[in-house]
Formats: sequence, structure tokens, C-alpha cells
Amino acid sequence: MVPQLPSTTELKRVGDEGENRNGNFTLQQLFQQSKVIDEESIDVELDFSSGFANSRVRETMILTLRFWKNIYRTKELFACRTLQMFMAGLVLGSIFYHLKDDLVGAGERVGLFAFILTFLLSSTLEALPIFLQEREILMKETSCGSYRVSSYAIANGLVYLPFLLILAVLFTVPLYWLVGLNRTFSAFLHFLLLIWLILYTANSVVVCISALVPNFIVGNSVISGVMGSFFLFSGYFISKHGMPSYWVFMHYISLFKYPFEGFLINEFSGSGKCLEYMLGACVVRGEDVLKEVGYGEESRWRNVVVMVCFILVYRFISYVILRCRCSQKGLKAVLV
Repeated sequence: MVPQLPSTTELKRVGDEGENRNGNFTLQQLFQQSKVIDEESIDVELDFSSGFANSRVRETMILTLRFWKNIYRTKELFACRTLQMFMAGLVLGSIFYHLKDDLVGAGERVGLFAFILTFLLSSTLEALPIFLQEREILMKETSCGSYRVSSYAIANGLVYLPFLLILAVLFTVPLYWLVGLNRTFSAFLHFLLLIWLILYTANSVVVCISALVPNFIVGNSVISGVMGSFFLFSGYFISKHGMPSYWVFMHYISLFKYPFEGFLINEFSGSGKCLEYMLGACVVRGEDVLKEVGYGEESRWRNVVVMVCFILVYRFISYVILRCRCSQKGLKAVLV
């Protein structure tokens, strides 16, 4: 039997009644509103065989636009987040202002990189309650066949890319040049890329955990424990060679390891900096510091690739969890 679709007038009425006093919409109401606009402008071909009103690509486009509207409507959160990142970069730059190119300055740079990782990977915890609320909306909407879980997962991943890039730029620009890090423009761009990937990795971890945990309290505890463990095994406190063999695997799955190595390689590899002179001759260069800890230029882009893989893995895990939550068929439905 062909399903009965609501009329355009009915959808308009639902959308008008769903808007609250602040002009905000839920994802479901915005989805219905988008369908009204689409039906008025073009003829929509319904895919009754799959049970969804739009193709996967169209769903992703509609949901991405909707997420943008939700971000735009929360101007206070957006403004606070951007101001926080800019002020953090400015304050850190003023604290570590114009570090010297010697062994003391090199040690201070390492400490700065460790703090940057801790700050960025823990600062996205504030998004946990937002993702938990979105999960409840998602489960209600997908239960009535409004859209696919995969479309939601893709749209959720895409919409944060430019937003996090803006935050990365606001944080990096004052910090990088005030501290006096590697002064080549290519090194600056690579540092910016690492900051962007760190923010997106943290966002992906929060999305994954928010799909798994039942509430904010449990999610907060899980994220704190995971981030603390990863930082402990990053190689900053104890090197891989000093760890017991049964804990080495934690070093390789640590979210801190690869960006931390990336920061060090970007700063000291090929910079031409001499960190210590003796009798007018350079005895310690930046490359020597990297060799001592086992890092090299060949790891520069490998670390970037590993960070991207982490992002994809956490995003996929969050999709699988959400798919199982939203489907009565459980894991079997994920494989279909």
C-alpha cells in the first residue's frame, strides 16, 4: 500500500506551531519546513522502496543546512567559543613571548605544546550536552523514517569543519607569532593544520562518547578518564622505551602522541636553529633533539594521516552506535 503523505498545508501548520518564542526549531520541525520549501519549488520523487522521502545526498544537504541554522541561532555559544580561543592564543602568546632559541627555550616550547594539546582536547567537553540532546531528537526522527542515520552522521561531521577551522585560525595566529615558533610560512600552515585536526579529533571523540553514554554525568567521567589516560601515555611524561611492555599499546592509540610529535617535528626539523654553542661552534641543533627522542622528518605527514584515521574511526564508531540505538534490529541493521 502506498503511504499517505501529509499535505503541504499540514506541514506548514506543524512548522508554525513548532517554533518557540525565541524562533528556534527542533531538527524535526526544520526538516519538515525544508520539505515544504522543496515541494513548492520542485517535484520531489519519493523513494517508496527505501521508505525515505529523499535520497541520501539530499538528506545530507538538508541536515547540513539545518545544523548551520542551529549554530547560527546559538550566537552566544558561538561568540563565547570564538572569543575563548582567541583570548587563549593571545594569553599563551604573551606568557611564552619570544622564546629563545637555546636549550632552555626548547624545553619551554615542549611544555607549551603539551599544554596546547591538553587545552584543546579537553575544551570540547562543553559540546557533550548538545550532542546528547541531539541524540534524543535523532532517535525520535529516525523512528518515523524522516531520514537515515548515515545522513545525520555525515552532515554532523561536515558542518563542524569550517567552524573548527575558524577557531583554529583565531587560536593559532596570535599564539604562533608571539611565541616566535618556526618562522617559515609553510611551518605556520602545518601548525595550523595540526591545531585544526586536534579540534576535530576532540569533537569526534565527544560525538562518539555521547552516542554511547546514557547521560552527561557518565559522559563527563568517561571523557575525563580517556583524555587523562591518553595524555599519560603520549610520550611527554615517559618515553615509549620506559613504559612496561604491556602498556606500550596505549602509547600508539593515544590521541596526544601524534600531534605532539607533529609539533616537535614542525618546530625543530629543518629550522636551522642552533640550541647550544661551544667555542663559537654549534654543538646542538634542533634536529639533534628530534633524533634523541626518535622523531624524524619522515614522520611529519604520517602523523597527519594517523590523526585523520582517528577521526574517521571515532566517527564510524559513533555511527554504528547510533544506528544500533535507532534500529530495532540492532547490529544486523548496520550491515545491511
